[in-house]
Amino acid sequence: MKKKIYYHDTDCGGVVYYANYLKFLEEARTEFFSEKGFSIKELADSGTMFVVARQEIDYKASAHYGDILEIKTRTSEISAVKIIFENEIFNQDGKLLTRAKTILVCVDENLRPQAIPDAIRAQFLPVLNS
Repeated sequence: MKKKIYYHDTDCGGVVYYANYLKFLEEARTEFFSEKGFSIKELADSGTMFVVARQEIDYKASAHYGDILEIKTRTSEISAVKIIFENEIFNQDGKLLTRAKTILVCVDENLRPQAIPDAIRAQFLPVLNS
């Protein structure tokens, strides 16, 4: 996924504010779902939701105003109720800026863990997605 950095993504020094990476990762996961044929909204409307149970981020270098980022997303593990996503974020020069790992848990409308639907499990087997 490509992401252009706008002024509102940065601090007063033109560096991407660290918490904004969480939004970038969310966008990348949403695109990953979409590329696999699943709408997050439609899943939620049918009672299947995913919540972040754990987030790890290693900041290697800064992104800046005007940069074009490439966010690579892959799944590294899927179990009955959780999916582990791994991301790498690169700038337009191919420099690694960030590595992240996100654990999502599938929950029902009452936020209780539930089994990930088989159709999702089949599509989300660990594979690299540029």
